[in-house]
Amino acid sequence: MIDALLEPSDLPHRLPRFADIEIDDYGPAIEQGMAEQLEALAAITSSPEEPTFENTLVALERSGERLDRVLRVFFSLLSADSSEALDELDATYAPRLAAHHDALLLDDALFARVSAVYENRAELEGEDRYLVERYHHDLVLAGAALGADDKARLRELNQELSTLEAAFSQASQADSNDLAVVVDTVEELAGLTPGEISAAAAAAAGRGLEGKFLITLTLFTAHPYLSVLENRDLRKRLFEAQIARGSRGNDNDTRAIALDALRLRAEKARLLGFDSYAGLVTAGNTAGTPKAVRDMLERLAAPAARNARAEQAALEASAAPEIGHGPIQAWDWPFYAEKVRVSAYDVDLAVLRPWFEADRVLHDGVFFAAGKLYGLSFEERPDLQGYHPEVRVFEVSRDGTPIGLFLLDLYTRDSKKGGAWMNSYVTANTLLGEPSAIVTNNLNVPRPAPGEPTLLTFDQVTTLFHEFGHALHGLLARATYPRFAATAVFRDFVEYPSQVNEMWMLWPEVLANYAVHHETGEPIPADVLGKLEASAAFGEGFATSEYLGAALIDLAWHELGPDEVPTAPDAVGDFEAAALSAVGLDNPAVRARYYTAYFKHIFGGYASAYYSYIWSEVLDADTVAWFKENGGLTRENGEEYVTHVIGIGGTRDPLESYAEWRGRPAPIEPLLERRGLV
Repeated sequence: MIDALLEPSDLPHRLPRFADIEIDDYGPAIEQGMAEQLEALAAITSSPEEPTFENTLVALERSGERLDRVLRVFFSLLSADSSEALDELDATYAPRLAAHHDALLLDDALFARVSAVYENRAELEGEDRYLVERYHHDLVLAGAALGADDKARLRELNQELSTLEAAFSQASQADSNDLAVVVDTVEELAGLTPGEISAAAAAAAGRGLEGKFLITLTLFTAHPYLSVLENRDLRKRLFEAQIARGSRGNDNDTRAIALDALRLRAEKARLLGFDSYAGLVTAGNTAGTPKAVRDMLERLAAPAARNARAEQAALEASAAPEIGHGPIQAWDWPFYAEKVRVSAYDVDLAVLRPWFEADRVLHDGVFFAAGKLYGLSFEERPDLQGYHPEVRVFEVSRDGTPIGLFLLDLYTRDSKKGGAWMNSYVTANTLLGEPSAIVTNNLNVPRPAPGEPTLLTFDQVTTLFHEFGHALHGLLARATYPRFAATAVFRDFVEYPSQVNEMWMLWPEVLANYAVHHETGEPIPADVLGKLEASAAFGEGFATSEYLGAALIDLAWHELGPDEVPTAPDAVGDFEAAALSAVGLDNPAVRARYYTAYFKHIFGGYASAYYSYIWSEVLDADTVAWFKENGGLTRENGEEYVTHVIGIGGTRDPLESYAEWRGRPAPIEPLLERRGLV
């Protein structure tokens, strides 16, 4: 039933009718959605009337409503519950959709009409004027002002790139699944919790490996189990599996795909008048230029590397009695870091897991903080079906009035991409009559055996709060136009609200409410918060260095011209090493968070934009300081934050709005202090 994809759902808040959607519905629905949007485009461009805001911009905003409805479901499932059939559809439609978007963005008549409205934008105000400005800017960056020959080549490039990016994603996922580490005996898993061991047993059984254990891989280079596994050989096996992804010379090797994509991106940038793809991307974000990004990253790199070396000395001293003197290995760093943390601060993050039962963290932590700040309440709706049996659906109300749905997909599975993310199924905007929002959070927590509690790690609790920050942005933003709805903001701004939401994880009132021992009911020991705060900067040298390493690899690749991108897959490692060495981040014990062959961010939506996390953190650190200075977890503070940040979506320039709110731009000093870089 393609109508289940194309038509507005009659379920609460227009939740898609997942039960009525078949795999064979996607192709026809996408075809029909594209055809309808092209018909709408033809009506706009062939109009004999003079271009106006209503007959051009508003009509354009309405044009893709049904196609957008289909694609939100399709791409969400492609990440969260894919299959061979969905992957085949992605491979088929990636270039088709790229061509479709080019048909819109590169249409001469449309650009002429938008430009005419843009020239008269002084007649418009507020969100209307900003919509014209953003469309004109985006069309220029997309190539609308190019000549016919250049546009033809640009179309070819965009279709080739879409095909390569889909191929990278599929090969990366396949290689990650293939490299999952099989463990023969439970004794080798010493250090894992009973729940983690049962999850590994269940994962192995799911692949027909009864009696064995399977450790599935994560996106980050440093797998979280490296911090607790006592068996050094297993730590090494796990690390080597993590870092081998996409670079083994097999059918799932992604390096040639990556190099082809990088070369085509560089050519595209030159075609559009930029020296590099990084120049093209930053021109469409708040950073403005690659130089601004590199200046910031390099400013942080030297002190981060210095701090990591100091941490390394302490770790090597701790490890010496067990593994001998000499440089510590990358697979040992997380394990001995936790030992040093325990010794120096008397706080063992692994020991805290019994206080982090997932449902309690969700209801009495994440939801509790949102209630205090924004007046939100959450009611689980088992009568509403998600896209997978594991998905939970919650109706969200604000001060008693329903405003949307929140879907939570917590557990890992082979059909789900790695990492954690947020998607929107419905975005609140008045133009299309959408008063509600529907958002989903995806995590990759190993599912314990039936009857076992889901006990989260410290990092998983952080991730749950972080991703819910995106969800709040999607739920609370209100806009007139779909272009600005929910989290439709600049890429290097979008992480800011999610980072801010992390602060409530350890806010005393919130922590005391959710951190209760899952068996005894005892609250988390009173002195733990103080110890966590005292150790907050511990390990920041490593954490900042591994992040900056990935961000600088991304930037370095995208600063190249088309003739500078190497052709041989084996050259990838050499290029990465040179990029890191140039900024002093070449410590072999501190590996980059991602390397090219499995860097899904930059072959998806974060190409030349992985810097966005640290860029947004400047705003985040300043905002956290504001909350603390103004009483913290209060409804008044929440309302002010909604008014100036998460409630406005993309309806105005975010840095202008921030400066108006705070009376100044965000300074970098709070970030430097937080990360110990002063």
